[in-house]
Amino acid sequence: MQLQVLFEDNHLIAINKPAGYLSQGDKTGDVSMVDAVKAYIKQRYGKPGDVYLGLIHRLDRPVSGVLLFARTSKALTRMNKLFAERKVAKTYWAIVGEQPKQTEGKLTGYIYKDTNKNKSKILPKADSNRYQGAKKAELSYGLIGRLGNSVLLEVKPKTGRPHQIRVQLSNMGTPIRGDIKYGYPEPNEDGNIHLHSRSLAFEHPVKKVPVLITASVPRNDQVWAMFKEIA
Repeated sequence: MQLQVLFEDNHLIAINKPAGYLSQGDKTGDVSMVDAVKAYIKQRYGKPGDVYLGLIHRLDRPVSGVLLFARTSKALTRMNKLFAERKVAKTYWAIVGEQPKQTEGKLTGYIYKDTNKNKSKILPKADSNRYQGAKKAELSYGLIGRLGNSVLLEVKPKTGRPHQIRVQLSNMGTPIRGDIKYGYPEPNEDGNIHLHSRSLAFEHPVKKVPVLITASVPRNDQVWAMFKEIA
């Protein structure tokens, strides 16, 4: 796998994750981005033995875009704190099949993750007897453009709940293209979905300078290619 490295220093490394790859290993045993980035660091810097790499956040397997790792334990601890304190500005792009009734807005709800089904759902309140542990989820969205039945939205999640963007857009009546798990009528040919982690912005955990990391959309995808003048 040839990695597209977006940012790299002694403390952090960010790559443009291709859709269809795991962020980290699971029971399938498939190659993950953790594996790929460790191999890249080992080869580039000639490091013997194991390479330290901390996964700061995750992207779902069918999602592409900015994925950030820590190269030191100090950076991992500090970045985890920034994420927990909501001091990382996350921007996603999503292509949906229906234009929202309002071209921009905010979505708020409570998300419960069914780990057995690996699926989230929106609830009207935080807790119920049946769904214990639901957490508040907030995001804002805005219309970027439309070509035919493909509508490009910019989404800025305030929280980081499981499958948050996917389930909240679906609940609004605008499921993401290819996302049959959350209501889109048909899958994409490659099994992925049109959700892309466009950028991350934060203060560097060690150098204390502003960092903005931006990822281009998948190059070989015909639907994304329709928005090439924007992307």
